[in-house]
Amino acid sequence: MTERKDRAEMTDRTQIRQIEGGVTAAKGFEAASAAAEIKYKGRTDMALIYSEAPCTAAGTFTSNIVKAAPVKWDMEAVRAGRDVHAVVVNSGIANACTGEEGIRCCRETAKAAAQALSIPEDSVLVGSTGVIGMQIPVDRICRGVQLLAAAKGSTLEHGTAAAQAIMTTDTVKKEIAVTFTLGGKQVTLGGMSKGSGMIHPNMCTMLGYLTTDAAISKEMLQKALSTDICDTYNMISVDGDTSTNDTVLLLANGLAGNPKITEENEDYHTFLRALNYVNTYLARRMAGDGEGATALLTAKVIHASSKEQAVMISKSIITSSLTKAMIFGHDANFGRVFCAMGYSGAEFDPDKVDLTFESAAGSIRIAENGRGLDFDEEEAKKILSEEEVIILADIKMGEAEATAWGCDLTYDYVKINADYRS
Repeated sequence: MTERKDRAEMTDRTQIRQIEGGVTAAKGFEAASAAAEIKYKGRTDMALIYSEAPCTAAGTFTSNIVKAAPVKWDMEAVRAGRDVHAVVVNSGIANACTGEEGIRCCRETAKAAAQALSIPEDSVLVGSTGVIGMQIPVDRICRGVQLLAAAKGSTLEHGTAAAQAIMTTDTVKKEIAVTFTLGGKQVTLGGMSKGSGMIHPNMCTMLGYLTTDAAISKEMLQKALSTDICDTYNMISVDGDTSTNDTVLLLANGLAGNPKITEENEDYHTFLRALNYVNTYLARRMAGDGEGATALLTAKVIHASSKEQAVMISKSIITSSLTKAMIFGHDANFGRVFCAMGYSGAEFDPDKVDLTFESAAGSIRIAENGRGLDFDEEEAKKILSEEEVIILADIKMGEAEATAWGCDLTYDYVKINADYRS
């Protein structure tokens, strides 16, 4: 998907301004990348996020029973409420299904980072993404930590390099930063993520790292993150597979100097809106960059009787293999959408549903009150050929709505995953 570069956007409702940058945009944060040859050769494969001040940390993690070693490591640290100074991430090998050796790798990574950065060992979080079942060469990752520590910096370029280093089958880096005001102080929130395959909404569905200089308590930080993933990362899917490594970490070092958020006041809700802005952007970028994808598929359900109903139906549409294949073929076979809605588990009257396809090329009503309409096939094909296609389902039962994001299903998805380990 085409990235919007250096875009500044002000919204009247939230006063959130998108700026250039990612994880280094907020005060006190640095980042780095390094080529440690964990699995890849000829590219960077390790990233560092570092804060000069200790951070309050919040996290959400995979609901998959099979959890990678870094997930277990980070879950323990976040739940214990420990201060965090650094996150070390590698790509290429997931450090999942690796037993005690995998935990030892996390421990050695943290020890190396503590020594290189002069920070407490228990203030280091770790992350991994890549092939499941392989052991990470501990000597290489420890050497990589040394390279990261020597290369870290606070420029936007350092943040971008980190975002590129965590990519696996991703085709584009994913980063964003915004500024907003809390208690009269300018606050910045930045983030980066990776995700292209093995993505399905079930807590969170990728690796995501968010940094902010806001002053906020751990309780409110965790509440904000846990609340927001329901409308962002939990609403995307590429292939229906929930990863063993899903992790989203949100670090806040308080250097903006705003009055500390300790309750659900106006500043908390402003922070929550900014977090939603960042997470929605990253979620859409991941969905649109699904393995082999040529189009971002957006499903919006309106006039539902409840948010739960709208969520169930919209998710079912974007996870339907037949609907995804329909988008790839630019074929307005709307019966596939109705089918996906029907097995979603949500109760609705199919004889009242209106269905519309939209994109930058226009809008066309395909069905009304559950019945197909006569429409121009060529116009429909043109609309379905854009980089983002929107399926709008009006179920005429209430005022609730929900939006989910996915991608089309192409031949290349099978090719990529048929030889992923090679």
